[in-house]
Amino acid sequence: MQLCMYEKRGKEERMKMKSESIEQQCLFRWAEFSKGRYPELELLYHIPNGGKRSKTSGAKIKMEGLKAGVPDLCLPVARGKSHGLYIEMKVNNNKPTDKQTEWLEKLKQQGYAVAVCYGYEAARDVIIKYLKIKNM
Repeated sequence: MQLCMYEKRGKEERMKMKSESIEQQCLFRWAEFSKGRYPELELLYHIPNGGKRSKTSGAKIKMEGLKAGVPDLCLPVARGKSHGLYIEMKVNNNKPTDKQTEWLEKLKQQGYAVAVCYGYEAARDVIIKYLKIKNM
């Protein structure tokens, strides 16, 4: 079964067209399909922190608590010694910003597992590995 229509494109075309949005959509399609095996995926969610907004809208969401650098995805499921998993999604040659790196480090210090994943396949693999960790 094809989880993501985007996968049908050739590798070269995929590299040119990659976007975080498409990769996250693919990841959530996989998660929906895989909930039977990993019911915890029901709790996986996206933190809509990025994107273009008007100045008014941007100011309003900052007053509502928007913080620069917060990771893209959260799986609030404890495994091993970790309280949950945060993932920062990236594509192509993009690197985490200083704020994103700072957030990931602070979350790690608070007992969360963190990862930077390039593409939905990498995020899927990190999530599966995380969910297979035995609880303490």
